[in-house]
Amino acid sequence: MKKRYLWLICAGWLFSGMAQALTLDEAKQQGRVGETLSGYIAPIKKDAETQALVQRINTGRAEKYQEVADSNHIAIDEVARLAGQKLVTRAPAGEYVRGINGQWLKK
Repeated sequence: MKKRYLWLICAGWLFSGMAQALTLDEAKQQGRVGETLSGYIAPIKKDAETQALVQRINTGRAEKYQEVADSNHIAIDEVARLAGQKLVTRAPAGEYVRGINGQWLKK
């Protein structure tokens, strides 16, 4: 019986950590990250949670960009740049984007 309770407590702890993990949409809404013309997100706030999210999202994007680049026989930088232009243009009002001059702008 004690093992059962211990397992429930461990499972609850595990899932509560997952539920508390920062999502990309939450980070954008909170002004912690923004889209850039390079096709990758960049941190606006430099805390550990935001930095970890940026690393995770950008790694995933790089993998997808590489797949697209390989299937279309073009450079990954070109794919990322095209994606970045679309992501910056499509960013909803209230989110941050980094302009050509490198400054953060709130749409």
